[in-house]
Amino acid sequence: MVSHQMEKASNGTSALETQTAELDQPAALRKIISVSSIAAGVQFGWALQLSLLTPYVQLLGIQHKWASLIWLCGPISGMLVQPIVGYHSDRCTSRFGRRRPFIVAGAGLVTVAVFLIGYAADLGHSMGDQLNKPPRTRAIAIFALGFWILDVANNTLQGPCRAFLADLSAGNAKKTRTANAFFSFFMAVGNVLGYAAGSYRDLYKMVPFTMTESCDLYCANLKTCFFLSITLLVLVTFVSLCYVTEKPWTPEPTAEGKASNVPFFGEIFGAFKELKRPMWMLLIVTALNWIAWFPFLLFDTDWMGREVYGGNSDATASATAKKLYNDGVRAGALGLMLNAIVLGFMSLGVEWVGRKMGGAKRLWGVVNFILAICLAMTVLVTKQAENHRRDHGGAKTGPPGNVTAGALTLFAVLGIPQAITFSIPFALASIFSSNSGAGQGLSLGVLNLAIVVPQMVVSVGGGPFDEIFGGGNIPAFVLGAIAAAVSGILALTVLPSPPSDAPAFKTGAMGFH
Repeated sequence: MVSHQMEKASNGTSALETQTAELDQPAALRKIISVSSIAAGVQFGWALQLSLLTPYVQLLGIQHKWASLIWLCGPISGMLVQPIVGYHSDRCTSRFGRRRPFIVAGAGLVTVAVFLIGYAADLGHSMGDQLNKPPRTRAIAIFALGFWILDVANNTLQGPCRAFLADLSAGNAKKTRTANAFFSFFMAVGNVLGYAAGSYRDLYKMVPFTMTESCDLYCANLKTCFFLSITLLVLVTFVSLCYVTEKPWTPEPTAEGKASNVPFFGEIFGAFKELKRPMWMLLIVTALNWIAWFPFLLFDTDWMGREVYGGNSDATASATAKKLYNDGVRAGALGLMLNAIVLGFMSLGVEWVGRKMGGAKRLWGVVNFILAICLAMTVLVTKQAENHRRDHGGAKTGPPGNVTAGALTLFAVLGIPQAITFSIPFALASIFSSNSGAGQGLSLGVLNLAIVVPQMVVSVGGGPFDEIFGGGNIPAFVLGAIAAAVSGILALTVLPSPPSDAPAFKTGAMGFH
């Protein structure tokens, strides 16, 4: 039975490869850039999630040690949604093409999710939440629902976008690298916009009605930021999908004269069974890499507000502590904007730097050590901030300039390894997919599992792990530093170099040996 399913899966895969091969020549660069620009709209919203939502849920009354559980919805939805969406987008027979219907659906879901998140406090208050008695359970429930929908929407968008870029590249290794580099670049653009919006205190004045009795200045700014992100996403999605069209896909009949119809889980099983050693090594290195990234990505602005600025976001905290925390969060958003600028420039130079470094695996390994050093340096910055508060009787004006500058420098430098993380693994997965037993969409969905599983580990264990060592964010950051170092070692030692005789690697992995 399994053997028969595998044979049918192989037939289905051949049909998918034939469909991709119909693009005899890669699409024009302007079309690749146009589709890549959707990443800016997606990442704008994602940047807002990373910089503002952890502090926001704590303002609603969720304690710091449990705040990480809110992020559990992301990896669960990613584990289920992206492989399923990838599978069905590989086989979609819509007259609008294989990928475009899913991209449109994802953009629509983002709009719904952002409304629920932005108006969670207002809706919760209208349903009976008392503003002076945290936790505001109804607002938290509405927020959590919107957050789940937002993560489903992001996964519905990103997988088909990357698969669409792989389709447009038509198997050309250079175009595949270029497409992923531009996707990473536009992610950086979205990050810059999102973090800049999050760091601006009076953004809500653009849309004054966002501030209400139940939605204070911080909440109103969050609403306004999300309105801007919806506007950008809808605009770039509409322009890109109107400009770049797809041919409808028609499944080829099998030997029995019928189109192959392999069950989804049979196809997933087939994809894993057919994975070659390079892809397995890629999954392992990617998983460790994201174990390193997620603690910082989820709690970077919380670290700035809590450890660096000495503030507190708990509902029972003093006004001074809340102000320090909010100042730290805005400083963290500024740091993330600097991070995104570095990420954008680095994204455009990945291939050149890779040649100078001697290959993709060496580049990835080296930048993982940079990641490890930066995460370890958060301990030093935190200790300097704590010493300043102790020496100045619990300073109420935030850290000195040199401490803030040190923290912002770490944010900026982290843009270098982040650019590599956002490009090399996905480009390699697209190239390896010819040997993986699955189409582009499903292969990228399998790679996504190596990202979401670590996020689940961090989401479930991050808060309690920090509590074991006295609370705060530093214990998880140190664990991330260790994971980054191990990931770097594995990238340099066990991640195989792509075979030089493979057609897609004529110029080497990612274009360089």
